[in-house]
Amino acid sequence: MHTAAYVETLDREGALLAAATEAAGCDAEVPACPGWRVRDLLRHTGRVHRWATAFVAEGHAGPRPGVRPPDLDGAPLVAWFREGHGRLVETLAGAAPDVRCWHFLPAPSPLDFWARRQAHETTVHRLDAESAAGGGYTGIGVDFAVDGIDELLCGFHARQKSAVRTAESRTLRVRATDAPDAVWTVRLSPQPPVTERNDAGDADCELSGPAAELYPALWNRRPFPEVTGDTSLAALWRERSAVT
Repeated sequence: MHTAAYVETLDREGALLAAATEAAGCDAEVPACPGWRVRDLLRHTGRVHRWATAFVAEGHAGPRPGVRPPDLDGAPLVAWFREGHGRLVETLAGAAPDVRCWHFLPAPSPLDFWARRQAHETTVHRLDAESAAGGGYTGIGVDFAVDGIDELLCGFHARQKSAVRTAESRTLRVRATDAPDAVWTVRLSPQPPVTERNDAGDADCELSGPAAELYPALWNRRPFPEVTGDTSLAALWRERSAVT
């Protein structure tokens, strides 16, 4: 995907998140985030949006903490979220392609990283808000879902922070059944996972299904569509894969 496509997705997903918040109400529980109400979800996402905006707009060369969200609730909180989301979209859409700033996963450019990361961040939390509202989920495109799976497996879980580890070498396979070549082989060990975009060799466990169902499942927002082989590896993912 290109940067412009990520920004377009971010724009749409933020609007959907705000709408789901209004439908659910700020006091509704967020099923995938124990202990959180929708107000916590909106404060978190709005804070992340402002944090990301600052890197691109101000060119910060290293990590920096985000600002504390204001003590707002109800309609004022939704308005605060919409304002920050709109500013993020405008900043990414108007930034120079060669803008230089800090980013924390490999990417073709800092701008591409922030557009991609915020599109997926917002989509996952939009799913959270829709689950709190108790209605159906807005669909996710196959290509975007595949891209999100790739970011999670090849980006986040390639870092030293990943806790998805096994005492002995094991192999987990992830397969999107509705996208050509959308298959990942995740090699588990006492070290951080090593993921390759292929289906080489045997796997101890395979997680499979349509990309739009696998994507939220791997973010622990929904059940896995299908699990074959050693189900303990699927359980390990559930227990250890939270991104910090």
